[in-house]
Amino acid sequence: MAGISLPLRAALVSGIAGLLPLYVGAQGLEPLQIFAQFKSALEANDLANAKARAEELVAAVESRYGSNSRELVNPLTNLGTVQFRQGEFESAEQSYQRAVSLIEGQLSGADRQLIRPLHGLGETRLANGRLSAAAIALKRAVDLSRNLDGLYNLDQLDAVDALIDAYVVLGRDADGDREHQFAFRIAETNFGKRDLRLLDPLDRLARWHETMGRYSTARGHHARALQLTEELATDKPIIGVPALQGLARTWMLEAIYGPEITEGSGGEATDPGDVTSTSPGQARLNAEGLRALNFAVEVIRKTAPVNAKLLGETWAQIGDWHLLAGNFSRASSSYTESYRALETAEPEARRLLESPRRLIYRPPAISVMRLRPQNPDDYVLRRVEMRLKIGRDGKVQDAVIANSIAPENSNRAALLAARKARFAPRIKGGQPVETEGFLMTEQLLIRVQPEPVPTN
Repeated sequence: MAGISLPLRAALVSGIAGLLPLYVGAQGLEPLQIFAQFKSALEANDLANAKARAEELVAAVESRYGSNSRELVNPLTNLGTVQFRQGEFESAEQSYQRAVSLIEGQLSGADRQLIRPLHGLGETRLANGRLSAAAIALKRAVDLSRNLDGLYNLDQLDAVDALIDAYVVLGRDADGDREHQFAFRIAETNFGKRDLRLLDPLDRLARWHETMGRYSTARGHHARALQLTEELATDKPIIGVPALQGLARTWMLEAIYGPEITEGSGGEATDPGDVTSTSPGQARLNAEGLRALNFAVEVIRKTAPVNAKLLGETWAQIGDWHLLAGNFSRASSSYTESYRALETAEPEARRLLESPRRLIYRPPAISVMRLRPQNPDDYVLRRVEMRLKIGRDGKVQDAVIANSIAPENSNRAALLAARKARFAPRIKGGQPVETEGFLMTEQLLIRVQPEPVPTN
């Protein structure tokens, strides 16, 4: 699920962990001591100890002030945070829900103390697959934040990110698009139009446009980020590398999936094309993208100390470029350079090459990524697991169903789409190798067949 991780988003965790029991008075030394122990354990990622201290704090405050007191809101929110980080979503939801219920309806619902438990409640429901309920809680948290702290306050951004995640999975692309645009306006309003702190917001917005097929629009945002770097960070050009990678990515995506379709153009999305084709009207890889990546490699190598992870990722992207351009020899050499760079990076970075990476894929028409039914209640979600054999060149050589309860014709549609996919190969010992049994998952929307009406 996009954007969801354990622990909670960093800002949410630090914010909740920093909430002292606000109403502990002069006789509240014991709760304050417990809270200090809880905070230390949470910062040390000692979740078992943090949970014990959070439960102890709830019990102490409840004993002193009663089970229906507002003083319990922050301790319950702390407890929900730890439970979420431990993957105990049902328990976390109960803690957050209880915190919300303690102040629900007071001050006409416009209570600042509601924001964080509502945010946590939404994150928990999102992680637990309760998407519609998650969107409702997160929207309330965002609306409260905007009403109480200002339309463009920065504190709302973590809740906005989670709300976008919920909208995307629910297929509410228009709502997700609106919140993405607004999140960028928040950053621009607070930082100004010429500030290096805009680089991350520009990257997030550009990537969103990429996922929506707006490659020219995305390229404009990457170009703006690169311009900011060139003007404001002449002594640190390496921070412009993500923008260079983004520019290349938009050229590649545009060659694969076709140019951006603007509203009212009447165009329709097409199946991925062959970027090596010479057929009239078939897009080809724009050499500007490869030049951007080669320049990024130069920048990284000239910046001491060399960022091995960033260098390895960029070489891998160059390898992908050559692979899709039909030059396997150059692709293999680039993957070797990527492997050498990542060997000196952290183990987490090396995982990039340890399994095939999907480069081209057009989901079947009934995929949750494509089908937007007018009445979602008429459909059920079915998960299809397939095992693929992927060659050294990244082409799918075979695909079989590993696990599915979808109808047979739906399974065939999923297999057909999988066989047309193209991957970056797995790299072992610096060389592309064949991969057997690669697991690929597709989620299909299957129409519910109405029960026959009795004739009598």
